[in-house]
Amino acid sequence: MVRIDKKVTRLYVLDTNVLIHDPAALYHFEEHDVVIPMTVLEELDKLKNGVRDIARTARQVSRTLSELTNAVCFDEIQQGIPLVDAVGQGGRLRFLCYSDLQPLDHLEHNADNRILAETCRLRDERPDASVILITKDINLRVKAAALNVPVEDYRNDRVFSDSDVMIEGAKVYTIAGKDGAGLWESLNVEVKVERVDHHTFYQLSGDIPAEWHVGMLVSDSDNGADFEAIVRELTPTSARLQLLTNYRHHAGVWGVHAHDSRQNFTLNLLMDPEIDLVTIAGSAGTGKTFMTLAAAFQQTLDTKLFERIVFTRAPIPMGEDIGFLPGTEEEKMSPWMGAFHDNMDNLLRDEKDGTSTWSEGATRQLIGSRVQIRSPTFMRGRTLNDTFLIIDEAQNFTPKQLKSLITRAGRNTKIVCLGNVGQIDTPYLTTNTCGMAAVVERFRDWPHAGHVTLKSVERSRLALTAEELL
Repeated sequence: MVRIDKKVTRLYVLDTNVLIHDPAALYHFEEHDVVIPMTVLEELDKLKNGVRDIARTARQVSRTLSELTNAVCFDEIQQGIPLVDAVGQGGRLRFLCYSDLQPLDHLEHNADNRILAETCRLRDERPDASVILITKDINLRVKAAALNVPVEDYRNDRVFSDSDVMIEGAKVYTIAGKDGAGLWESLNVEVKVERVDHHTFYQLSGDIPAEWHVGMLVSDSDNGADFEAIVRELTPTSARLQLLTNYRHHAGVWGVHAHDSRQNFTLNLLMDPEIDLVTIAGSAGTGKTFMTLAAAFQQTLDTKLFERIVFTRAPIPMGEDIGFLPGTEEEKMSPWMGAFHDNMDNLLRDEKDGTSTWSEGATRQLIGSRVQIRSPTFMRGRTLNDTFLIIDEAQNFTPKQLKSLITRAGRNTKIVCLGNVGQIDTPYLTTNTCGMAAVVERFRDWPHAGHVTLKSVERSRLALTAEELL
C-alpha cells in the first residue's frame, strides 16, 4: 500500500469488489464520506442475475442502496445520504456520475479504467479533500499507484459481534451493592419495596435512565449476586423492577446452574411464564442451546407446563452443500442437529463416572415422544399449542422467515430464538438485515419479550482464546 498524506476531509471511492466482498462496507468508514461511481452500479446490475453467491450478494447491495435512496429526497441525494451505523455515527454516501467523462489516454475502455478516470476527476475537483480509491483488485491498485491515484486495500474483515447490532439486554452498575442501595442513591430516585406472591418488587419514581427498557437486566456486576432484577414496567418518571430467582446453587434448572449474572438472567427469562418470546445472542460456547434445552425439559417433563418441544433451525451448510438427503423429515434434519445431540449428551451425563444415558434407546424413546425436530420449510400453516419452540441459528433467517415461524404460536406457546450474528452462513444476509437483529429491535419494549447477550464462553480455553483472537 502506497503511503498517503490524508487530509481532514476524506472521500473513499469504493470498487465493485469491495461491496461484493462486504455488503456492509458502506458503514465501515466512520465519519468519512463514501463515494460509489456509476460504473460500480452498472457492474452490480450485471452481476445480480443467477443463483451463485456473487449474484445474491449483488442483489443484497442493491437492496441496501435502494433502502437508503428511498428514505431521502432528490436534493438530499445530491448533498449526500447520511450513513448511520449501529452506534449512531457515520459519514455520507455520494454517487459519482459524469456525463462527459474522458477515458484515460492509451488505456483500454473497461470498467476498471473508467473507475480510475472517475476517481482522477473527483480528485481534481476536490483539492480540499483526500480522494482515496478502495479496491480488492491488486492490478487496479498497481495501476492507480502508477497514475498517482491514492489507493488502499479493503481490510475491514472484523467479524461483527452481537453487541454491534443489537441491544445487550443488560445494564451493570458496580455501585449497586446490597439490595441496590448504591444504585438508588446514584440515580436519585425514591424506592418502595413490596412483596407480592413470594416475589420482591422495587417501585422507583424519579429520573429513570434513558437507556433502560422493559425486560432489561439490572445487575451489580457480571459475576456478582447481590442485586439482579428485571425491568417489568417503565415510564420516563417511574419503573418497576422484580428481583430475579438465583439459579446458581440449589435452585438449578434440570441440573443446570448459572455461572454469572447474564446466565442467571437467561434462566429466569426461560422459566418465566410471563415471557412468551426470548431471544438469546452470544458467541459459540456461551451455553445458549444448553440452558434452553434444560429449561424446555424442566417445563415439559417435570412441571408439565408444555406438552412438547419443537426444535428447528435453517438447514444451511457452512461450506458447500452435500446434496439431497434420504429419509423422513427428522432424518433429513439430522446432519444439522449436531448441537442438539451434543447438548442432550451433556444434559444426561453423570458427573461421577462420565457416562451419558443419551445413547440408550429407552432414553431416546422417552424424550423423543416429547421432542419434535422439524424443518422450517414445512412449518407454514401450522398452529403450535402448548409448545416450547426453539429456533436455533436464528441469524440465518430473514425477518420474513422468522415472522412466519413466530406467528405459528398458539395457546400456551413459548418461543426462544438463539443466534450469533458473527456466524451468518446465508450469503444474502448481513448483520443489520438478518431476522435475529430485526426481532430483537421490534420486540424491545414489549413486556412479554426478553433479550440477553451472553458473553462468558463455557467451553475450553482454546475456544475462549479463539473467540478473542479470531
